[in-house]
Amino acid sequence: MNYDLSWMLDSALELPEAQHAILVSADGLLMARSKGVGRDHADTVAAAMSGMQSLSRTVSDFCNNGPAMRPQWRQTLVEFDHGWVFLISAGEGAYLAVSASPDVDMGEISFRMQQLVGQLGKALTSPPRERADIQP
Repeated sequence: MNYDLSWMLDSALELPEAQHAILVSADGLLMARSKGVGRDHADTVAAAMSGMQSLSRTVSDFCNNGPAMRPQWRQTLVEFDHGWVFLISAGEGAYLAVSASPDVDMGEISFRMQQLVGQLGKALTSPPRERADIQP
């Protein structure tokens, strides 16, 4: 992605207890990171977030009321002793992940994440990769 979106990710962290934010492509590549996250760590977390979203989507049938209806994935939330990780869709083929301390207002951070996704709009869209024609 050619846009520097880090300043927008930093704006999502203005909420007390919010810590870090990254923008991830569906294939696990880092698209943007807040300034408090080092590049190597952000790359590792980006790959993990992509896998986490895939796992979450796979187990969506666990919430199913019948075989004809597959629930749509909306958010993944993981709790740790030292905080939370929130993961939401950020456009086609992109995800926004935010970490926060245990004392964060969960409703407010989810609302702020949705606002950020709305503000970024098409800038967050990461289309699926296409295979380039191979020249002989």
